[in-house]
Amino acid sequence: MAARVVDLAVVGGGPVGLAAALRAVAAGLDAVVVEPRARPAGGGAATGLEVVDKACGEGLLPGALAEVLALGADPPGAPLTGITYVQDGDGAAAGRAVSHDFTAGAGRGVRRTALHAALAERAAAAGVPLLAGRVVELVQDGARVQLDVAVPGAAGVEPLVARWVVGADGLHSGVRRAAGLEAPARGGAVRFGVRRHAALVPWSSHVEVHWGRGVEGYVTPVGPREVGVAVLGPRGTTFTEGLEQLPALAHRLGGAPWTTAARGAGPLRQRVRAVASGRVLLAGDAAGYVDALTGEGLRVGLASARLAVEAVTGERARRVADAYAAAWARETRAHRALTAGLLAAAELRPLRAALVPVAAAAPGVFGAVVDRLAR
Repeated sequence: MAARVVDLAVVGGGPVGLAAALRAVAAGLDAVVVEPRARPAGGGAATGLEVVDKACGEGLLPGALAEVLALGADPPGAPLTGITYVQDGDGAAAGRAVSHDFTAGAGRGVRRTALHAALAERAAAAGVPLLAGRVVELVQDGARVQLDVAVPGAAGVEPLVARWVVGADGLHSGVRRAAGLEAPARGGAVRFGVRRHAALVPWSSHVEVHWGRGVEGYVTPVGPREVGVAVLGPRGTTFTEGLEQLPALAHRLGGAPWTTAARGAGPLRQRVRAVASGRVLLAGDAAGYVDALTGEGLRVGLASARLAVEAVTGERARRVADAYAAAWARETRAHRALTAGLLAAAELRPLRAALVPVAAAAPGVFGAVVDRLAR
């Protein structure tokens, strides 16, 4: 079988992969999205994307919302106007809270399925080609990258040759492993997240973060009568067990019916040797992940999709990987530093218990941090 040849292969048809593909097509690149969940029609041609729900943050902070709107997508949701931290549990500081409204304007709470559907519809309208399949091998020779794609219902594999590859295949990226960019895990807390949705009129237009003794609870309004509730904690923490450690949040929920089952993700911390190697660039969670503490995953992911396409379209000989790595480092530096620092503090019980009281005592500092992350 003759290999299909394209300028850019985007591996992963989630929000970040679709964002990269939309920007590539708009820039005049011959691009294709490789996604196992693309729906094949007769003959193996993909006709659309299956919208998949995953346990991820659903708050589009102002910067992330701007990235989505710039792609021509406008998913339904609920306004997000700021961040509130609440000390939950039974400690001496229980009930303390600190809030800040975004100065950059409102963001939006959006169900992951709604965001994915909006971007998938935009990709279909823009004529973004899809290839239903899973990448089973990746080899690059300095001038191109060859991908072997296992296509559902087909014997053998379908070869795909690309000048560039963007790996946007998530937390447990196969492209990252195949390109030799995965780094071994280090010590430290191993954390997981579990998320559900409740049929409840949001009581706030803020993302509300409840700090318990060993877990955090995140509440995001995602519609006029629905909120997303996520619990982050150590390995083995169930949603029910996590909520039991957050009595103020449990009281707020008031026994509202759950509209979705619990979905988990993790381990959250993922390390990489580099975000690019040769002609392979990593975007979104595939490019490494610290933690969900700051709720910036979507903003960073969408920005990395934009930066990857900018690096490819502005290529100068073999400097694309270096240009992308430098741009990615600049774009994510504050996020990575703040998330790592907050996570380190959260791992030490005395510091964890002091986080909300200290933030409440210095609201200007808290507000500056929130606004930096929201950009």
